[in-house]
Amino acid sequence: MTTTEQQNRQSRLPNPAVLVPELKDIGGPMFKATGNGSIPQATISLVQLRAGQIVGNTYLTVLHTGNLRKAGETEERITAVASWQDAPYFTDAERIALALVEAVLTPNPAGERVPDELYERACEHYDDKALATLTMAIGQVCFFIPLALIGKPLPGVSPAEQWKQ
Repeated sequence: MTTTEQQNRQSRLPNPAVLVPELKDIGGPMFKATGNGSIPQATISLVQLRAGQIVGNTYLTVLHTGNLRKAGETEERITAVASWQDAPYFTDAERIALALVEAVLTPNPAGERVPDELYERACEHYDDKALATLTMAIGQVCFFIPLALIGKPLPGVSPAEQWKQ
């Protein structure tokens, strides 16, 4: 692809916030709810990066990788999200958060996606508010996954640049 072709690329879907103005009323409260301080922002970003990896969406992985870099995360931690199970870079609480997002987004042919044992392990690291917040952070990224997969926004391009109004 030439530079000109890259510059002329655009999202498949026009700006969803213009098409459905109510989207602006949803995004802000979601961000506020997940940013209530009960869990570290780094944990939220790691979980949301993992969600992007699981669904195989470059826009989401580039977005959340960029957010982690801006927050000062190390390249080792960012890179190791894809193989977090054996990576030495994560706390036990972060491992549980990553296990939860995988459980939610990955079918479990042997039973329920979030078994009692995983929930009980999560309760060892998170109080009720933090666990509810983590659940909402997973829900937040899940809310935007269809827009990323169907609309196919351009990776590395901010929404403001992508959808100039």
